[in-house]
Amino acid sequence: MKSDLSMNFSVDKENKTVTIKREFNAPVANVWSAWTEAEILDQWWAPAPFKSKTKRMEFKEGGQRLYAMVNPEGGENWAVFDYTSISPKINFKHSSTFCDAEGNPNSAFGSSYWDITFSGQGDFTVVDIAIKRDSLEELEKIIEMGFKEGFTSAMKGLDKIFVENTK
Repeated sequence: MKSDLSMNFSVDKENKTVTIKREFNAPVANVWSAWTEAEILDQWWAPAPFKSKTKRMEFKEGGQRLYAMVNPEGGENWAVFDYTSISPKINFKHSSTFCDAEGNPNSAFGSSYWDITFSGQGDFTVVDIAIKRDSLEELEKIIEMGFKEGFTSAMKGLDKIFVENTK
């Protein structure tokens, strides 16, 4: 078991893209499930003390996940994933858009376009993520909102799930 799981986070302003490379102490099948099944996603997708709450999810090309990040006071911030491409246990792509509780997009804020690739490396898995925005302003806005810190926190929450599953 690796204890020094690495995470690389870089911003490519020219291409309006954030790239993240993260290792997990679990086989590809387990990591894939954690990213693609609502019951597991809701355990880690939101950075503490927020909680993730999926309203509906259909993990297939053309499907959606509609979910809220719920703050400790119960306030909800909704977003929708639109799945555009799925290669089981290898890669999937989706857009991510802020919306209301019914999935109607928030026009004040564009979408992020996620490309997530999974590769097994023995007993652990490397997840490579590219997140593209339509404009540099949007990219800078999500970074200012604390995306790196929030995503880092969520990744640690996912690590805990894998540790608990090996006990």
